[in-house]
Amino acid sequence: MSVTAPAGFHAAGVAVGLKSTGAKDVAVVVNRGPLKVGAAVFTSNRAKANPIIWSQQAIQDGVVEAVVLNSGGANCFTGSFGFQTTHQTAEKTAELLGVSAGDVIVCSTGLIGTGDEVFRAKVLTGVEEGIAALSDEGGVAASEAIMTTDSKAKRSVRAHAGWTIGGMAKGAGMLAPGLATMLVVITTDAELTAADADAHLRAATRVSFDRLDSDGCMSTNDQVTLMVSGASGITPDADLFRDTLTEVCLDLAAQLQADAEGAAHDITIRVVNAASEDDAVEVGRSVARNNLFKAAVFGNDPNWGRVLAAIGTTAAQFDPYDVDVWMNGVRVCTAGGPDRPREEVDLTPRATDLVIDLKVGAASATILTNDLTHDYVHENSAYSS
Repeated sequence: MSVTAPAGFHAAGVAVGLKSTGAKDVAVVVNRGPLKVGAAVFTSNRAKANPIIWSQQAIQDGVVEAVVLNSGGANCFTGSFGFQTTHQTAEKTAELLGVSAGDVIVCSTGLIGTGDEVFRAKVLTGVEEGIAALSDEGGVAASEAIMTTDSKAKRSVRAHAGWTIGGMAKGAGMLAPGLATMLVVITTDAELTAADADAHLRAATRVSFDRLDSDGCMSTNDQVTLMVSGASGITPDADLFRDTLTEVCLDLAAQLQADAEGAAHDITIRVVNAASEDDAVEVGRSVARNNLFKAAVFGNDPNWGRVLAAIGTTAAQFDPYDVDVWMNGVRVCTAGGPDRPREEVDLTPRATDLVIDLKVGAASATILTNDLTHDYVHENSAYSS
């Protein structure tokens, strides 16, 4: 049931014509309490969509009554009209729910630079119809309503004795850190303070969504919101809650990776024995953003030389002539030189595992990416047509 798996939440997904396909395109998630705690993290892109600008202010008091999400239009770079649309979306939601507009988070996804009176009217209609359709079984419909180029909805649930975390996500392209082009809503019926919710969310996203780097392109509309109802009456162990939240975020991130536009390989880059975690992340990301390496994987070519060339562009501490590289379990490079024959590496499976051993410390990090394919280029060359 996704976001309605935890107690205290209602959701809905409706179709109001924002998508030409007639598919669902507006989702509403409402926290019925008793707690109305919220936390959120946002894109680090300086070019921010109107819903991001609004929601960054709305989250400041740590209270979230509802989240409204639309697909079929990013409402980004649409001027004052666009911000007014976001404001009216929050006000309409607040009016119908009897809450403050400042406690309503707004999210949008779709094409940048488009928006008119028709778009605004449809979004507001979606708010009305969505709130009218709210139910404790509406999580699935809500997860479907936020899809754009996604081929499937992304949902995740983890339950412990007496309390639950549920989540939904959208995203299939522009997957890069801070946060990937995604909208994510996570709910829990555990009891948490706003400060704890914020700390747990930031810790979880740091090692999950922020390490998904499918194509190196950062979106303008990304946000992840955590809503806390406290309906279970249980305050869980802090470490257990954080670990469980991280599991949900990692699961959703993996689903985003697996649905990346046009991808033929899901590549897991594990950097081990680094001097620091930051070094491990920098090295992993350098490979994830190397188009030559990604194209080689698409062609089932275990070209480990492109790995060393990529990591050599970083400022991380290591000796490039003392690095080992494994591809799908075969050590193809040792001490900066060739090891096992390339023919031993089977890159035909979709799952591709790359391990880079820097041999200078004990830190590690994992980065998720995809290969670079003809289909990716085609999909994104025709995105707005």
